[in-house]
Amino acid sequence: MSAHKARRVLDQIRGRSYQETLMILELMPYRACYPIFKVIYSAAANAKHNMGLNEEYLVIIKATVDEGTTVKKLKPRARGRSYPIKRPTCHITIVLKNISLYEESVVENSIGMGQKINPLGFRLGTIQGHHSLWFAQPKNYSKGLQEDQKIRECIKNYVQKNMRISSGVEGIARIEIQKRIDLIQIIIHMGFPKLLVEGKPRRIEELQMNVQKELNYVNRKLNITITRITKPYGHPNILAEFIAGQLRNRVSFRKAIKKAIELTEQADTKGIQVQIAGRIDGKEIARVEWIREGRVPLQTIRAKIDYCSYRVRTIYGVLGIKIWIFVDEE
Repeated sequence: MSAHKARRVLDQIRGRSYQETLMILELMPYRACYPIFKVIYSAAANAKHNMGLNEEYLVIIKATVDEGTTVKKLKPRARGRSYPIKRPTCHITIVLKNISLYEESVVENSIGMGQKINPLGFRLGTIQGHHSLWFAQPKNYSKGLQEDQKIRECIKNYVQKNMRISSGVEGIARIEIQKRIDLIQIIIHMGFPKLLVEGKPRRIEELQMNVQKELNYVNRKLNITITRITKPYGHPNILAEFIAGQLRNRVSFRKAIKKAIELTEQADTKGIQVQIAGRIDGKEIARVEWIREGRVPLQTIRAKIDYCSYRVRTIYGVLGIKIWIFVDEE
């Protein structure tokens, strides 16, 4: 086996866990997988029996291959003739390391794996607050969470049906929910509240009745208030809805992103990053495209960053939109 063929396999398993490596080697179609599989299996067996280590915490931190000697043979042919055969060999080195729960993140950083985290959850407790404020027993926590999700979906569905706007932008930046013993306070932050209330002043009461019917509230009062946002296009949710409407109308994604960035600049933001993934412009192969304007310091906790992820259904499939907006630094 040549060093090139072995190196092609080792590049796929370097830095991975032991169990994940075995699964990859079993499914890869290369002939070099079997001897590498035996080497890794033997190394893990030695670690388990000789050192008493657990296979679940073994990680391949080093996998190298060096060229060995070339074995020369003669292949006999008819009439006393023959031709030479050169078989290259290689030396494979596998190093396993036992990692604990505290060392796992360090090893993942060293092997080049990305650490993805929601920017809003990363800043909770410092400059970012929760959108839902209530207390519950641990056994009732899941019910309260599902209740919040139903409230938000009911409000968004009602706004979609009753809001008349050509671009398809609902204008809901966020929905805050505050629960007490006998009262549920819902605050809807909207960029264009007139489009919902215009022509029908009692529409808020109608929305309140729909939410009560959906969740069967009997002993608890429901109060819904709408707060207007001064600069709507400075919020990622409204901006994502704008881009989604443009993509549904088959506008070029670059044109839609650039137009969204222009609208964000009018809201006095310091930076924005827009990312779209999927079958962009109807291409058969999915890809990821992104554009950044200004500064977007994701790793700075004191930087206030608004983030949202949005799905849009097109005739070619589902596209994913992610938007990061750098508002201010405290």
